[in-house]
Amino acid sequence: MRAAVLLGTAGALLLTAVVATAPAESAKAASSGWAERHGTAVAAERAAADGIRFGTCSEDEDGPATLRCGTVTVPLDYAHPDGEQIELTVSRVRATGKDPRDLKDSSDPKDGERSVPRQGALVYNPGGPGASGMYFPLIGMFPEWKRIASAYDLVGYAPRGVARSSPLSCQDPKLLLKGPTQSPTHPSEAYKEERVARAKAYARGCVERSGRAIRHYTSVNNARDLDVLRAALGERKLTFMGASYGTYFGALYAELFPSHVRRMVLDSAVNPDPAKVWYRNNLDQSAAFERRWADFRAWTAQHDKVYGLGRTAREVGRSYERARARLAAEPAGGEVGPGQLHGAFLQAGYYDDYWPQRAQALSAYLKGDPKPLIRQAGPHPDAVKEQENSRAVYTAIECNDAPWPRSFHTWDRDNTRLARVAPFETWSNAWMNLPCAYWPLPRQRPLDVRTFPGELAPTLVLAAERDAATPYAGAVEMHRRLSGSALVTELASGSHGIVGGSNKCVNAHVDAYLLEGRVPGPRATCGPHKPPKPRQGL
Repeated sequence: MRAAVLLGTAGALLLTAVVATAPAESAKAASSGWAERHGTAVAAERAAADGIRFGTCSEDEDGPATLRCGTVTVPLDYAHPDGEQIELTVSRVRATGKDPRDLKDSSDPKDGERSVPRQGALVYNPGGPGASGMYFPLIGMFPEWKRIASAYDLVGYAPRGVARSSPLSCQDPKLLLKGPTQSPTHPSEAYKEERVARAKAYARGCVERSGRAIRHYTSVNNARDLDVLRAALGERKLTFMGASYGTYFGALYAELFPSHVRRMVLDSAVNPDPAKVWYRNNLDQSAAFERRWADFRAWTAQHDKVYGLGRTAREVGRSYERARARLAAEPAGGEVGPGQLHGAFLQAGYYDDYWPQRAQALSAYLKGDPKPLIRQAGPHPDAVKEQENSRAVYTAIECNDAPWPRSFHTWDRDNTRLARVAPFETWSNAWMNLPCAYWPLPRQRPLDVRTFPGELAPTLVLAAERDAATPYAGAVEMHRRLSGSALVTELASGSHGIVGGSNKCVNAHVDAYLLEGRVPGPRATCGPHKPPKPRQGL
């Protein structure tokens, strides 16, 4: 979600409802664990009674006066709802209640203004795992969001483990400032041994720093937390928008609580197939990033007159490799090596908004000016605590969620094969996830997400055809598994998160769905958004 990314880094459930569910839903309750289902109902009933006392936000969540913050209490372990409790931080901006056509620079009411009926709360999660949605409510200031902001309270929150929501940690954040680092596309046996040792130490560090309670940080518990938040907001049914990983536990919510869903937007959908979660999803992601890396190189080649990095995608790739070799020999500013270079250009695989500045920084570096590259790829000391926390949550949830290969031989075989055809991200992605091979706690079996006709309100699944972070096949699979859903595809584009961006067709489908309940289904397409314009300078 374009604007959300810029801002950030989205009646009571009574206990008797457990007994009164439909047969299919009751079967699911049994398969997912009756104790946890019961515990969720208990926690939701309490949250509905307590509500959320919104007040001034902390310094960490500073914003305009319209942004209000509070907390909601959830069980650490839903099998024991009377046991240890944790607090999730929540943010909200109230629905404006005004037709956007009447909104000018002034917020003072004027005669003749048209009012818009409030439709409830729209809860948002930006993904990760490990990302916070606390600043999401400010999205209503952007023109693309004003119609939705007129009808909905915009609600963001920090999921369990994130920021001030019972935060997790796996290592000293200061270690993230150590650099420069390498990022070999075809690592040596010695380098592999080093990374295995680091992965084992990191996995141990997660339990040592956060305790064994870390085993309760899972996607299924994120879905249960979402139902408690729904109840605390006073909503009989949930209106939810999830992006990236947020689509996965949104789908889990639809599986566990289909009768609680009012409307649900799943933007850049994760493949929910249990066989893919999470090891094979990451392999698919690495393959998709190779295609997206090719897109960036092709765009840069089209603008060779601006950047001088090559007239073909292959020549641009050679320019990048020259920079890698030079940084390996002499890091820029003593802190930007091949690893930092790769991290910066990996962001360009997520969002083509980054293409002009990344191409300019590479061009300037190869011409003797390293400053733009250092600014873009160098460490940011003020952000290391947040980065360490985000990675800790990511690791805990992905490792807890599903079985992972425990033998490095499997990882080595699969990633060596893949790196022959997709070298750009393959091994860096493997190192990111390798702690899961040595995770010292039990792993869950992923839920088999499937809903039956008429069981779930129509949902809206969105995807860019060339998205690398959540490859398009995952959105197709999500659409197939959620009965009655509609799939909107942005053709020939690859930005990760497409709601609220520059594509008016995509935004029109989202507005029609959230404001009127209309889906274009079962499938619809939108043309690509305009590619970024080249520019020199930052």
